[in-house]
This record gives sequence, C-alpha cells and structure tokens, in this order.
Amino acid sequence: MSDDLLQRIDRTLSRAADSGALLPIRTERTPIQDAGIGFTVRWVSTLAHKDAARVEAAVKRDPGFNPFLPPDPELTVGPLGEQHLGVLNKFPVIDRHLLIVTRAFEAQTAPLTRTDFIALATVMASLGGLGFYNGGSEAGASQRHKHLQWIPDAEETARLGLFTDQLPADLPPFAHATHAALPWRHTFVRLPRCDDAVSLGEAMHHAFRNGCESLGIDAATDPMPPYNFLVSRDWMTVIPRIRERHENISVNALGFAGSLFVRRPEEIETVRAIGPLRLLAAVARPH
Repeated sequence: MSDDLLQRIDRTLSRAADSGALLPIRTERTPIQDAGIGFTVRWVSTLAHKDAARVEAAVKRDPGFNPFLPPDPELTVGPLGEQHLGVLNKFPVIDRHLLIVTRAFEAQTAPLTRTDFIALATVMASLGGLGFYNGGSEAGASQRHKHLQWIPDAEETARLGLFTDQLPADLPPFAHATHAALPWRHTFVRLPRCDDAVSLGEAMHHAFRNGCESLGIDAATDPMPPYNFLVSRDWMTVIPRIRERHENISVNALGFAGSLFVRRPEEIETVRAIGPLRLLAAVARPH
C-alpha cells in the first residue's frame, strides 16, 4: 500500500510539474534558537521573483473561489476512502505536500469526523509523516473547504518529537500532558500503536476528542472555535487559536512544529526580534 500510494503521489507530482499545474515555492532557511528550542524560518529569496509572485497568488485568491470543487485533475492523486480525495498542494513549500479534501463541500470550521481521520490515517499508516489541520481562517486556513494536510517525514516531524520527548515516557494511550516550556494553551495526547488505517484513524479521532475536552473545547460544536492540531504516529497536539497573525507574520499549524514561513527576508528579523515562542504565544490562546 505504501509503495502504491507513494508512487501515485510521485506520478502526480511529475505530471503536474510537466503541465505547469504544480507551482512550487522554493525557499531558503534560517535557523533561530529560542529558549533552547530550534525553529526554522523559511523565506522566499529576493532573487526568486517568480516564487514571490506565487506566494501572492496563493494568498490573494478570490474568496468565492473553491479550488477543491472540483479539484484540478492534474493535482489529484486519487481517492482516500469514499468521502475524501488526495490532492497535491498547488503552491508547495515542502515536497509531496498532500491535502486530504472532502469530496462534497464541508466548511473548514465544521467538526472533524471519524471519516476525516481515517482518510488522513490512510496516508499516515503507510507513509508516516506529519498530519495537521488549520481550523478556520484565524488558525491559518487559506481555504474554506475542509481539508486536512500531510507532509512526509521531515524536520517538522523530528522537531515535534523534540517536544514530545520531554513528556512523561510512561503516559498511557489517550492520556494527555502539557509541555512546561511552551507558553501557550495546548495539550499533547499519546496515541496507541496501530497496525492499519482504520484503527489508526479511530485512535486519532479519540485522541482529538480527548485533547479538545481537556482544553474545554466541544469537538462536536459547529462551527468549531479556531484551533490547530498536529499528529504523528505517536502523538497529537491540539492548540486553540485567537488570531491568524502577529506583527504581520502569519502562523499556521506548522509553526507549532517549529516551522515558520515569511514572504520577505526582512521579516526574518521581525521573527527574531519577537522570538518564535512569543510569536506563537501571541496567536494562540494564553494559559
């Protein structure tokens, strides 16, 4: 299954790149340390005028336009269960960035369901990596049509592991804990080991509901209040949000895995001056 899905992703990538449907944004990276925690700021080089234009195209779309109804066939990897499709991010910053999109319209603020998590787990059970979600525009969502997201194993997955490595090693499945060094309201929930997509998806759904409950969020309310989640094969973290940006720096879920993105090189110094931890705390719900 993993080879087949990975091959489908790579065939679609190659086809979409050849046709011009895929418009990757190439970035440079700057590491920033904050309180002993390593962050990476990705930025579009001032020399990459084409990529800078792609960033503007990605963020300044017609709000009435829905790129997922239907998705571009050149970017569509294929079905992930009966209710979801795998679709490549048209403007990826990270290679093989996959969107898990509902076939029928659902709002990005609608509650996440068992079926949503099984669709994500269909990818992660075979390929690992990191799943994440931007629950509404205040949480960094750029599209109003419900879509979960996945990236392969990369520095973001490893950095999330640096956070979770400091949590209690004996925490049982579905128990939750907080990380003392993170100055925003959050919870981490341990996942059990699962051998197939359905059991992993159900475990993710259960962990999400547990995490929301521990934060005082009703996981079934519609619309949901703004939040992010990130999930690996071992842990999930849920972060309530209060705003999308601070000092003009936009933050989505990957910020809470230590990966920030800015459009202009001078904004690196803004992030450095604020400090990544303070930046994230400014857009999340305070303790």
